[in-house]
Amino acid sequence: MKFLQLHKQAFLTTVLIITFLFLFELLFFYFELQNKYLYWAFFLIFTFVIIYYIVSVNIKYLIHRQLKSVFGNSLFKTDTFLNQKSLKRDYETLLNQIKDYTETKHVEIEKLHDRDDFRKDFLGDVSHELKTPIFTAQGYILTLLDESFKDKKLQKKYLERAGKSIERLNFIVKDLDMISKLERGMDLNLKSLNIVQLISEVFEILEIKAGRKNITLNFNTLYEFPILVYVDKERIEQVLINLISNSINYGRDSGITTVSIQTYSKDQFIIHIADDGIGIPKKELGRLFERFYRVDKSRSREQGGSGLGLSIVKHIIEAHGQQVMVKSEIDKGSIFSFTLNKVL
Repeated sequence: MKFLQLHKQAFLTTVLIITFLFLFELLFFYFELQNKYLYWAFFLIFTFVIIYYIVSVNIKYLIHRQLKSVFGNSLFKTDTFLNQKSLKRDYETLLNQIKDYTETKHVEIEKLHDRDDFRKDFLGDVSHELKTPIFTAQGYILTLLDESFKDKKLQKKYLERAGKSIERLNFIVKDLDMISKLERGMDLNLKSLNIVQLISEVFEILEIKAGRKNITLNFNTLYEFPILVYVDKERIEQVLINLISNSINYGRDSGITTVSIQTYSKDQFIIHIADDGIGIPKKELGRLFERFYRVDKSRSREQGGSGLGLSIVKHIIEAHGQQVMVKSEIDKGSIFSFTLNKVL
């Protein structure tokens, strides 16, 4: 029954009760009816008001009890439903409470479904990513354990490949541990540092890797003066290594990776890391920072790594209260950007 029909129901119930009382009184006062006009007028009005009030209150309490048994105490945040004088306002308040309650529960259910889907996808991804290096290393080791396998050169080659598989497995485990710590709320050791110097140090770390593809690592301009930011040095170094390393992995041979630093707002800088590589399809950009998500799965695995690098980048930047962004065009390259707080 709709709540807006309760007034009608109360009214009809009241009319029926009055009709019954009228018939009863009509029989009792049959012979004195002509002398009792004033009495009857007063009696009918008074009886109507009292019975209407009683029926309305009873219906109101009945609705309250029934809804409370279904939804629990969380639906009734206040006692206004029982205390308001106007029945119409009571129903309007109750309808709004039910609407808010159901919308809130709907959102909660959707979030639970999303989390369940994420959990299933995550477990599947972890299983897939772990079993690949494990099975690869296992295959080489079982071959080496075969007593008939005597070729020294192949033995060394297989050991090296098994070692690479174990190294990749180690990357995955370490990165999973990193994400777990970040999600639990790892404490950041925030200090003032020169971001130009830190980027130069990362260039030196990745110089040999870039040299294998003859890729040049440089700034867009000469930064003569220090640019100070307030960050956790170790974590931001991890961000720079991940992003610049990706620009090398997916950049063109003899290409360029360029880092630029610009003012983003009165208290923020933005760091851009641009490459002239293969680019990323537009439809893939929204999922780029998901765990284990790969645009080109076959090529990504050839490059090594855990598949968690960009997810770690996102967690670290968000832990600093900042944002990370990406722009890309196929065959033109990609630009990864993130903001950092200035030292004011």
